[in-house]
Amino acid sequence: MSAPLARPTATLIGFAAVLLWSLLAFLTAASGTMPAFQLTAITFAVGGLSLLVIRPGSLKAMRQPPKVWLLGVGGLFGYHFAYFFALRSAPPVEAGLINYLWPLLIVVFSAFLPGERLKWQHILGCALALAGAVLIVTKGRGLTLDAQYLPGYFAALCAALVWSSYSVLSRRFASVPSEAITGFCLATAVLATICHLLFEQTIWPADLWQWASVIALGLGPVGLAFYVWDIGVKQGDIQALGAASYATPLLSTLILILTGYAEYSHLVLIACVLITVGAVVAAKDLLFRRKPDPYLAIVEGTLTEWNSAADDAAYRDLPKQ
Repeated sequence: MSAPLARPTATLIGFAAVLLWSLLAFLTAASGTMPAFQLTAITFAVGGLSLLVIRPGSLKAMRQPPKVWLLGVGGLFGYHFAYFFALRSAPPVEAGLINYLWPLLIVVFSAFLPGERLKWQHILGCALALAGAVLIVTKGRGLTLDAQYLPGYFAALCAALVWSSYSVLSRRFASVPSEAITGFCLATAVLATICHLLFEQTIWPADLWQWASVIALGLGPVGLAFYVWDIGVKQGDIQALGAASYATPLLSTLILILTGYAEYSHLVLIACVLITVGAVVAAKDLLFRRKPDPYLAIVEGTLTEWNSAADDAAYRDLPKQ
């Protein structure tokens, strides 16, 4: 297992997943009309195989007890299965918005982790970011829930619960190397292939551009994104990551506008302000905390992280008993 990262560094690495996921809508639109489970099977296979290449220790990292595999595969495949079912059983706007409860649920659930506390800025930050996400998803047109789509709404809620639970519970398995994600991706590809053969008709990309989009999906928003997200939730500030995840629909919309798949609206600017302010408020402790004196922290017994040469020097300077 590699050496632990400093909390801010791990949080920044985890946020890279949010940036990668913001490419998901654009690359999916550019990939053609491939059915959802077929696209999932191919992209997770590409993602898993790419991680095998760039992280040579992945094979060894796959040797994990059944409960780790249950969490990993259940999180990756379970989320996508519930989300795709929701999109098929309810209007996409409502299903997408219910699904986007997962960042807020991560912040709430993380309060039950050892060493974590739910503070006012986490709730306020998530509320502001969620308001921005609502504007992006609904385009300011309001939201109506129809009883005939209850199975789809429930599936979207299940997707949010699965992903938030997976993200928070991963912290409980911090000793499991992130390279184990490789095996979870490959297992998800197998299960998605079975679902595709059972429920869908096979449609292949029509040209080289669509194939390139599919491969890019597998390399970035699927393979690498889940790997860096695992690092972030295990070693970083999981509450700040939860709030910052609301940047995904905003960045995704901006990319769609820049690439001609969507039109600009002033609501995008308002949502940008809400999500940015919300993320900064939620990450207040991480961004603006004062660096403690390591010597004093060691003496008082309050040093919780040992991340720098200054900490080593402070320890060496302690009076010897």
